[in-house]
Amino acid sequence: MKAGALEGVPISGCLGDQSAALVGQMCFQEGQAKNTYGTGCFLLYNTGRKCVFSDHGLLTTVAYKLGRDKPVCYALEGSVAIAGAVIRWLRDNLGIIKTSEEIEILAKDVGTSYGCYFVPAFSGLYAPYWEPSARGIICGLTQFTSKNHIAFAALESVCFQTREILDAMNRDCGIPLSHLQVDGGMTNNKILMQLQADILHIPVIKPAMTETTALGAAMAAGAAEGVGVWSLKPEDLSVIIMERFEPQIKATESEIRYATWKKAVMKSMGWTPAESESSDPALFSSLPLGFFIVGSMIMLIGARYISRIPY
Repeated sequence: MKAGALEGVPISGCLGDQSAALVGQMCFQEGQAKNTYGTGCFLLYNTGRKCVFSDHGLLTTVAYKLGRDKPVCYALEGSVAIAGAVIRWLRDNLGIIKTSEEIEILAKDVGTSYGCYFVPAFSGLYAPYWEPSARGIICGLTQFTSKNHIAFAALESVCFQTREILDAMNRDCGIPLSHLQVDGGMTNNKILMQLQADILHIPVIKPAMTETTALGAAMAAGAAEGVGVWSLKPEDLSVIIMERFEPQIKATESEIRYATWKKAVMKSMGWTPAESESSDPALFSSLPLGFFIVGSMIMLIGARYISRIPY
């Protein structure tokens, strides 16, 4: 593109990727939530005009502001470090599968983890624990456990981690979620989506348009003042649902499996001694860039302050 080719072209919308996905999923009502399944999982819960501060390990963020004179809407956010990355680990590190799509075939062949639980805390646990000492474990193994059961347990781990975040959101907001809207590359895995509905015990809804981040950015830009390509009024919007996954197991079974998962999570903690955490390259590789930026700012401020102390 030639220099100056965009000169004079107005910027009519600006959204971060997860906020854009929330808009793309049309989660404009308080109590609606979406989960994006990629390398990690990123779940946003619309809290409306209320800025809710979490007591259960979540982050408070701005969801969107769709117009100069429109109100700011807020959200609670929970992040899972390892989602699609666990499938890549099974492929690249263990060689259990040759392609990412193969995990669905392995899991479908057994339809159960046979009591095997996989906590992929490769570099600690994110929300709601924020526990850097945790490390990945596979437990509940027997002599009958096969790679198929491990593949099934890996998919379940994504769903259990999502449930932990949703439970925290429900406690913070007091409005239990009636359904979960999903997007991202992993939603093509039907076994994963059915497991998610079973473990949450609420419907999981996949829209026809799964690239909701791009869609949300386009929606915000096109509806901006002075652009008016389309409207974001509720009466002008409709979600085309591609698939709806309903829970297929009893709530009691879901609770038993979830309780066992939480036992496995407890066993994953405390593997890294506190004094060695700072030297673990895996931990640093998983930290967001903002962590290092803020840390650098603190050190700079500290250095400037110390330089003023008379000796």
